[in-house]
Amino acid sequence: MNETVIIYVMELIGTIAFAISGALIAVRRSLDLFGVVLVGSITSVGGGIMRDLFLGKFPPNIFSNVIVLIIAAITAIVVFVISYFNVNKFESFEKRIESINNFFDAVGLATFSAIGTEMACELGFYDMAIFSISMGMLTGIGGGIIRDILVDSTPYVLKKHIYALASIIGSTIYYLIRINGNKIVALIVSIPIIVVIRLLAAKYHWKLPKINLKN
Repeated sequence: MNETVIIYVMELIGTIAFAISGALIAVRRSLDLFGVVLVGSITSVGGGIMRDLFLGKFPPNIFSNVIVLIIAAITAIVVFVISYFNVNKFESFEKRIESINNFFDAVGLATFSAIGTEMACELGFYDMAIFSISMGMLTGIGGGIIRDILVDSTPYVLKKHIYALASIIGSTIYYLIRINGNKIVALIVSIPIIVVIRLLAAKYHWKLPKINLKN
């Protein structure tokens, strides 16, 4: 497979992973079928839409590559159906479902962070390190921010574990390898690093310092 095909496959993997993650959160919030599909889909494509707008691409890529949006919607529907017919198990396996959600969320974050950085490089911003890395982070966390707003929650990225930082680290590694090597090596190295950081952060509750004000 050439580089374009590999990147497209990784995009589909990230789409499915984020759709599962978003749909699971929507189910836990007791949203209806439309709500689950909407939240699952926007979790997958929201970051890419925000990135494209920053990069001056209008309309965003997702509207010319509808298959990605369809896959996200179908994935969310599958999650809803499975949860609907296993609602009792869903409640009893809360911790296991949380672990599953964390895994797919980590995969989505890693994949889209790398793809976002690559998009910036492809459009000629490879000599602007901070901008390219920021586009990677935005692609990785943007959908999750919209998801959390839709379910009336403080965005996960602002309060829980190491999230945006994992994206920044992975995007930086991708960028450094990309400008000194090739896309495939950058993908192979950066994506597992983000996944590992996220899973370890979730397991060991790594968090950035914050101030707890007591009233």
